[in-house]
Amino acid sequence: QVQLVESGGGLVQAGGSLRLSCSVSRRTISGYAMGWFRQAPGKAREFVATIISSGTVADYADSVKGRFTISRDNARNTVYLQMNSLKPEDTAVYYCAAAPRSSKNTGGYLYWGQGTQVTVSS
Repeated sequence: QVQLVESGGGLVQAGGSLRLSCSVSRRTISGYAMGWFRQAPGKAREFVATIISSGTVADYADSVKGRFTISRDNARNTVYLQMNSLKPEDTAVYYCAAAPRSSKNTGGYLYWGQGTQVTVSS
C-alpha cells in the first residue's frame, strides 16, 4: 500500500508563501501522476494542480494559476507545491494524491495523504 505524507502547512499572512511537501513511501512515484487538492470547511474537495510522471507537464486550477507551482523529485519520492501570493481564500486542508495518469478529478486518484492545514490570515 502506497503511503503519502504531507507537510509544510501552517499559518501565513496574505501575500506570503508556503511550500508543501508530499513524501511517498512503499512504492516509487516515478510511474504515477501526482496531484494536489484542497478542501475548505463546508466545501467539496477541489483540484489544485497535477503533474505527469516525468514532471515535464503540469496543469493548474484557474484560481491558483500563476501563483502556485507543482514539482516533483522522483529520486526523493517527493512532490512539492510552492504557493506564493497566498490569499485568505486559499485556506484549506491540502491533500496530495497519486494516480495512474494525470487528472483533475478526485476519482482518478488511487492513493491519498491525510492532508496538511494551510491558513491564510487577512
